[in-house]
Amino acid sequence: MSTTRPATRPGNPRFSSGPCAKPPGYSLDLLSDAPLGRSHRAAPGKERLRRAIDETAELLNLPEGYRLGIVPASDTGAYEMAMWSLLGARPSETLAWESFGKGWVTDAVKQLKLSDNTVREAEYGEIVDLAAVDWDKDVCFTWNGTTSGVRVPSGDVIPADRKGLTICDATSAAFAQDLPWDKLDVATFSWQKVMGGEAAHGMIVLGPRAVERLESYSPPWPLPKIFRLTKGGKLIEGIFRGETINTPSMLCVEDWLQALDWGRSVGGLAGLMARADRNAALVQDFVDARDWIANLASDPATRSNTSVCLQFTDPAVAGDGGFAKAVAQRLDAEGVAHDIGGYRDAPPGLRIWCGATVEATDIEALLPWIEWAYATERAAAG
Repeated sequence: MSTTRPATRPGNPRFSSGPCAKPPGYSLDLLSDAPLGRSHRAAPGKERLRRAIDETAELLNLPEGYRLGIVPASDTGAYEMAMWSLLGARPSETLAWESFGKGWVTDAVKQLKLSDNTVREAEYGEIVDLAAVDWDKDVCFTWNGTTSGVRVPSGDVIPADRKGLTICDATSAAFAQDLPWDKLDVATFSWQKVMGGEAAHGMIVLGPRAVERLESYSPPWPLPKIFRLTKGGKLIEGIFRGETINTPSMLCVEDWLQALDWGRSVGGLAGLMARADRNAALVQDFVDARDWIANLASDPATRSNTSVCLQFTDPAVAGDGGFAKAVAQRLDAEGVAHDIGGYRDAPPGLRIWCGATVEATDIEALLPWIEWAYATERAAAG
């Protein structure tokens, strides 16, 4: 290892896990046709909202009969809308292996106070035993742990003939991982992750079984207006045609449409997944060749290809939050990597976003800098 600064810098030092890097070639000029100052109910606004829904569904390859809508409050709003609207009809299980999953546990246990709910939790870097889950219950889980770098390896463990609903937080998985839609009754995500869109808008995907539940079950607790998906016992179909519950930002909608255009330009869903896979593989090759750093996800089958979480394994600094923070700050000060410190509740380390909007050349340029920052901080510590 060397404390000599590397010669090459990333062209884009933005490796944040959300909001994530904008698509390559992005410019605010692309938003010049946004219908600003116009009602979202006017023809231009309705046309763009409907396009945003239809083009998203097409890019994700959603099956026939699945509905997709734009909802308030990013992925959090979308997921809590699903929890508040659907849970309580039958026993449930809430699974957590990172901070956002733990948040859904809190919602189920402390807010909704579900009387027949089983909680299954795993440490950061691990995943719960999915084979032990009772899929005849309603199951709440995150597909990809943004703060732990762990993902569900596949949908094979979810039975096709399950009696319960699967309610999946897919916010750092959608557009980067091959989601098995036939195994997901509900999925939610936000714009600011894999596609590099803007924050505050969420999307909810409902399969036929979720719609059937919504139209046959009324939860015992009050539902705020922004959570209501039905009226008079019927699904509010307008939500899935762009008739949003509250006023959306037409600037953000225009930005999302541009992100979708870019996604198609790199080969659609297959191209987006390949870009993330390539980025994550570069990071994994780097850590595999070194004995002082490792992937937080111990099982290769569960390693994320978007939010790649790393930990320092050198016994002199392992678990040292101050050291990990100093490395991240040094990289930030050099202008080569912004916002890559590990999540505050996760084990100390680094978190590198490898989603599709990040160029592989920038990952390649970043990795020597991580080694430099590590060597420099170790030398300073003596």
